[in-house]
Amino acid sequence: MKRILVLCTGNSARSQMAEGYLQTFAGNRAEVLSAGVAPHGVNPLSIQVMAEDGIDISHHTSNHVDEYIAIPFDYVITVCDNAREQCPLFPSSAEKIHHSFPDPGIASPDDHPNIDALSSFRQVRDLIKAYSLSFIDSHIGEPILK
Repeated sequence: MKRILVLCTGNSARSQMAEGYLQTFAGNRAEVLSAGVAPHGVNPLSIQVMAEDGIDISHHTSNHVDEYIAIPFDYVITVCDNAREQCPLFPSSAEKIHHSFPDPGIASPDDHPNIDALSSFRQVRDLIKAYSLSFIDSHIGEPILK
């Protein structure tokens, strides 16, 4: 079984969605965890948009990367530039892979009146889903589809 760690800054949105999709598509062929360099709780909109696609991440917790230092991962995937910059501090022989996704949390009505937050989360979710399918296919085997 492969072990995959998904890292992002807050472990609230992108890494949570990636954890949900990667685990779903890998099934029992991988253990997928996610963490942040400055975790601040799972965003309720992440839970909502994943549920819309049939993935329940409501039980996920927001964890600090230090909690996983002793686990021998096969892959560490950074999904934002800030986590990538801090990833070399993660002492692991895992293959490090970077794929930056937009921060869905930046689309607040105050800052971006033409983009609502829910639409932003859905767009990023769809990008992460496509990437997760491709990652599992190329690194683990044929994805398990619901």
